[in-house]
Amino acid sequence: MLLALLITTVSGGVITIWYTHRIGTLFSSVVEQDLQSFQIAEEMETALVMQKGYTTYYFQDGHPDWLRQLSFQEKIFEKKLRQAKETVREDKAWKLLGRIEAEYIRYRNDRSRVLAFYQQGRKEEGQQLHHQIRPQFLSIVALCETYKDIHKENILQARQDIESRSRHLGTAALAAVIFASLMGILLAYILFRQILEPIRRLAEAARPSAPSVPITDEVRALSSRVHRLMEDMDQTQNRLARSQEQMLQSEKWALVGKLAAGVAHSIRNPLTSVKIRLFSMGRHPHLSPAQKEDLEVISTEISHIEAIVRNFLEFSRPPKLVMQKVSPSEVVDLSLRLLKPRLESAHVAVEVVREGPLPELSADPDQLKEVMVNLLVNACEVMVKGGKIRITEKVAEDAQGRKQAVLLFSDDGPGIPKDLQEKIFQPFFSTKEEGTGLGLSIASRIIQDHGGTLEVESREGEGTTFVITLPYPEEDSPKQIRK
Repeated sequence: MLLALLITTVSGGVITIWYTHRIGTLFSSVVEQDLQSFQIAEEMETALVMQKGYTTYYFQDGHPDWLRQLSFQEKIFEKKLRQAKETVREDKAWKLLGRIEAEYIRYRNDRSRVLAFYQQGRKEEGQQLHHQIRPQFLSIVALCETYKDIHKENILQARQDIESRSRHLGTAALAAVIFASLMGILLAYILFRQILEPIRRLAEAARPSAPSVPITDEVRALSSRVHRLMEDMDQTQNRLARSQEQMLQSEKWALVGKLAAGVAHSIRNPLTSVKIRLFSMGRHPHLSPAQKEDLEVISTEISHIEAIVRNFLEFSRPPKLVMQKVSPSEVVDLSLRLLKPRLESAHVAVEVVREGPLPELSADPDQLKEVMVNLLVNACEVMVKGGKIRITEKVAEDAQGRKQAVLLFSDDGPGIPKDLQEKIFQPFFSTKEEGTGLGLSIASRIIQDHGGTLEVESREGEGTTFVITLPYPEEDSPKQIRK
């Protein structure tokens, strides 16, 4: 019975492959010959209609560009006519192409005479001759339609052949399915009678309390395998329990984070009071230079603590976006004005490369400014001896063809090692001794909230480039976006 099933399956597969090959050969023949010829006829007819259109346009305004377009369409028609002759395979189609060529040559010569009349200012004679040659144009179009009908009939005939062969294949496949089904039913009955009881015993032996059974046949080997699977299940349960413990621990850390955010919020007000008192103490006239220096150090450290608290609060409780129409170029200019003293003191020159202001998009200008300021400040800090920052603005398309604004912030700094580039956007990761490790993480989240991306491109010793992409609304057409 197994042999009969095998023979039926193999025979059905061979027949199917053979029929598929035959149908594929027939289909390829249609595609390579008749369908190609039909397409060439369509293009010939289109070129002929375009010639008539450009001729009419020239009669209307006499512009020489229409004659150039007419000449171009004549070349296309002649090229397609040559291709049709190369692919023709029937005497009937060959004779029809000969008639098309003869009619076209006569029509083109008469049309040249009409154009000559118009160029000489003899419009009445040109109009009269133009009306006389119009039946020639309609005759050529009719011949092209007849040529198309020849290949359309060939395609329909091939389709009928394919359908006929498919019916034969379906009949053979149905017979094979019926035979295989009968054999399968008989085989299932035998397997049910001979295998069911051993499988039932195997289920009994698979209990955790069952003793180990030596492997003497396939069923007993399967029983031993079930025992090993049960052991693997126990290990999986243990791993699942550890995972649950880790989830509970993560929830505890989340609660700790909320508590820390509350503590940080509570620290801000006392820090503000301390800064005000330090400012008042610093203006006292009787302070010694050492005392003034101590107050300045204390004030600097408190400012550092305040920055850490502010970043932590912003990371744990991000502000909502206040969206409005704004050009990213305006935000770039505002950020540069705000950081002008800082850039000059760090001996950093900034070059903005733009063909024109970027088109407006929906964004929160304040949060975008925070991102750009963060990138510029980071660039200043890594270029300890000064350098140059280049900001490049452009409009590009993503993989789906959607428009987006792209801003590249490039510096001449030492670059970022490759093994650290994937970590710089992680919270609390920083390469600076006094850094909080939240600046780039907050910047990345802000850009993601805008539907964009913030990426880094860097080579160690060759500088770093941060790439910001911001999407434009899908309803904006390419014509609305200035390049």
